[in-house]
Amino acid sequence: MSAARRLGGALTALVTPFAAGGARLDERALGDLVAWQVAEGTEGLVVGGPTAEGPTLTEPERDRILHVALEAAGGRIPVIAATDSPCTRTAIARTRAAEAAGAAATLAVTPFYNRPTQEGLYRHGAAIAAACGRPLLLQTVPARTGIDLLPDTLARLAALPGIAGLVDARGDLARLAAVARAAGPGFLLVSGDDGTAAAHTMMGGQGCVSVVANLVPGACAALQRAARDGDHARARAIQAGLMPLLEALSRETDPGPVKLALALLRPGFAPDLRLPLVRPRPETEAALAAALAATRRGETA
Repeated sequence: MSAARRLGGALTALVTPFAAGGARLDERALGDLVAWQVAEGTEGLVVGGPTAEGPTLTEPERDRILHVALEAAGGRIPVIAATDSPCTRTAIARTRAAEAAGAAATLAVTPFYNRPTQEGLYRHGAAIAAACGRPLLLQTVPARTGIDLLPDTLARLAALPGIAGLVDARGDLARLAAVARAAGPGFLLVSGDDGTAAAHTMMGGQGCVSVVANLVPGACAALQRAARDGDHARARAIQAGLMPLLEALSRETDPGPVKLALALLRPGFAPDLRLPLVRPRPETEAALAAALAATRRGETA
């Protein structure tokens, strides 16, 4: 199996556990979370991204969560480091540091806030790729960045050595075929949208970077296996079972709800966030508790 292909499947966009009200990392909780993910069948982890509250992490903290995740995973599954920044030089520095630490690959989202043109997006990705020694995954998530990576630009980037795939969080299945044609054969196409995870894989995608997998890694892994193996009825059933939990998670900005749900699910896990994120409202907590209760009754099995 190629290095790029090994990066697909059931991937978890891992949260970053904090302690002391968000003042410091909870490395023990992070290591325990990684060990549980591996045991449940997760096929890869993404650390340092938006679900990990990446914009609030210091550079030393980014290094630590990657080291803790790598140690806990113990080489059993790949660990992908989100190294993006709206500053290309910073993204390159983070990418080099992550590769030196042992990350299997890195992930670069389209630059947020400064919102470059498509030519700027190409040059940004090309510059990072030129500095890479391991696979680089691109990510488009317009809801967070305000800018999209269009198929024509992706075609140019996919032709560059080092760029191995795209994580597409738009949830737009209608554009999957156009993206696949633009990228060409052998390019990894991974969903970043839990609500369309089954359909994306059944339509030819190679997995999902999932938020809900923080809570139900076994179900997410089973969904991807079923979709890959052609058991579409089972994949659809698992997807349907996840929908109440996905609806509850979508009530407020990620990762507030998923960290609160983890605290409900795993005794001792603190739901601490860093400002400007705040604890979800009581009605969101009630919806999460109800959805988790349904999950425990086996509705996603």
